[in-house]
Amino acid sequence: MTAAPTAQPPSPSATTLEFLGREHGHFIGGRWVTPASSATIDVYDPATGERISRVAAGGAADVDAAVRAARAAFEGPWSRFTAAQRSAVLWKVADLVQQDFQRLCELEVLDSGLPMPLAQYVCGMVVPEFFRYYAGWPTKIEGATIPAAPQGKLPGEAISFTLREPIGVVGAITPWNSPLPMVMLKVAPALATGCTLVLKPAELAPLSAMRLAEICQEAGVPDGVINLVNGTGESAGAALAAHPGVDKIAFTGSTEVGRMIVRAAAADLKKVTLELGGKSPVVVFDDADLEQAIPGAARACFFLQGQNCMAGTRLFVHEKVHDRMVEGIAAIARAMKLGPGMDPTSEFGPLISAQQRERVAGFVAAGRREGAEVVCGGAAPSRPGYFFEPTVLARTRDDMTPVREEIFGPVLCVQSFGDDDLAQVARAANSTIYGLSGSVWTRDLGRAMQMVRRIDAGQVSVNMHAAIDPAMPFGGNKQSGWGREFGKEGLEPYLKTKGVSMTW
Repeated sequence: MTAAPTAQPPSPSATTLEFLGREHGHFIGGRWVTPASSATIDVYDPATGERISRVAAGGAADVDAAVRAARAAFEGPWSRFTAAQRSAVLWKVADLVQQDFQRLCELEVLDSGLPMPLAQYVCGMVVPEFFRYYAGWPTKIEGATIPAAPQGKLPGEAISFTLREPIGVVGAITPWNSPLPMVMLKVAPALATGCTLVLKPAELAPLSAMRLAEICQEAGVPDGVINLVNGTGESAGAALAAHPGVDKIAFTGSTEVGRMIVRAAAADLKKVTLELGGKSPVVVFDDADLEQAIPGAARACFFLQGQNCMAGTRLFVHEKVHDRMVEGIAAIARAMKLGPGMDPTSEFGPLISAQQRERVAGFVAAGRREGAEVVCGGAAPSRPGYFFEPTVLARTRDDMTPVREEIFGPVLCVQSFGDDDLAQVARAANSTIYGLSGSVWTRDLGRAMQMVRRIDAGQVSVNMHAAIDPAMPFGGNKQSGWGREFGKEGLEPYLKTKGVSMTW
C-alpha cells in the first residue's frame, strides 16, 4: 500500500464552498424551511476527519410537514402533468446535473470519500443516464384490455381494462456509500410514474441529495413534489417509515435496518421495497482468463473501499489457480494509492467514519483469531481521516466471522475448491443469508450458464462483476431485499393497478 502524494489536494470551487457554508434546513413545499427544533448534525470529510458543514436534525414534526406537502402536490399540480410533461422534467434534471458537474463531484468526494475519478463517472454519466432512461418511460406506462365477461355479459356488452396509477406519496431513505446515485434511484422512477417524495438522506452524507432537490425544482418540478428532511434514522427515518400519510417506503441500506422498516410499515401495511446487504461470491474456475479475473476480483471487492452492497467479498477459487489469484490480487491491493478524493492521483479513499473503520478492523481481528491468514493490509494507516488498507484474508472457512457477516469494507475472504462438482461449489457460494450479486469466471460457457442458474442471487455476471445498466433490473434474493430497481421492473413498485369494467 502506497500513500498518495502529500501535497495539498485542490481546494473546492467557490460554488461548493458557498453550498457547504449555508444554513441547511429542510426542503419542504419547494423551499428551504426553518426546522422544528434547533438540533443539528455535523457533516465530516472522511478523508480528513474535519467538519465541513452542518445540517438540521429533523424529527416527526418536520416529517409530518413534508408528508403533507407531498400529499398536496400529489393531489394538486403534479396530478395535472401529462406523461410527456413528466418526461420533459426528467430530461431537464439530467441536463442540470451535467451543468452542475463540478459542484456535485466535489460534494460527493468531500461528503462520502469517493475518489474523484469515480465521482466524475457518477455525476457525469451514471446519474444523467438513469434520469434520461426513466424520462423515456412516462409515455409508455400502459394498462391492458382484458377479455373478461363481468356478470355474464356477452362480448360487445361490456369492456374490462386496467389502469396503471402512481402509488402516491413515497418515503425514500437512502445510504451514505454512494449518495447521489442512491437518491437518484428513488427520485427518477418516482417522478416517472407520477408519485411525490419525502427524502431522508443518510445523515453521514446528505449534501448531494440536498443539491439534487434544488435541481429538480429548477427543472420544473412543482412545489411539494420533492421534499427532503435531514436527520438520523432513529428520529426522521423512523417517523417517515411509520407515517400513515406515506403510501410506500423505498429503502436502501443494511438488512438490520430493513427489518426495522418492515416492522414500522406493518402498522398500516404500506408498500415496501428494500435493497439491503450482500456477501457476494466470486467463483473462479481453473480455466478462467486470469489476466481478466485477477483485476476483476480486486475491483469487485475494493470498489468504493468495499462499502458497496454488490461487493464481491467471498472469493471461491480453484486450487490450481489459487496462489496466482491471491498473489495477483494482493499485488494490486498493495499498489493502490491511498489518499483523499480531491487529490486526482488517489485511487483508494477513506471509509465513511471512525466507527466504520473500527467495525472493519474488528472483523479483520476476528479473522486472525479464527485462523485466517492476512496476506496483505489488515490495518488502519497512521494518517488523518478514516482510512483502512485493502485487505486479503486467505485460508478462510464458512464458519469464520468475516466470511459469514457483511463487513462493508475492503476485506476479501478467499476459499479454494478442488474439483468441478458444480453443485458443491454453488452450495458454498449460497451459504449465506444474502443473495444480491455474484460472478463466475470461466471460458466454458456451458459451465458458466449452469453456475448462473445455481447461484441464488438477483444478479449474476460472467467474466465481470456487478455489471449494471439503467435497463437491467437489480435487486436481491433472500435477506438482500424485496423488489427490484433499475429497468422497467424499477417502475413497478411505484405503480398500482386498477381493474375497470364497464357496461352500457
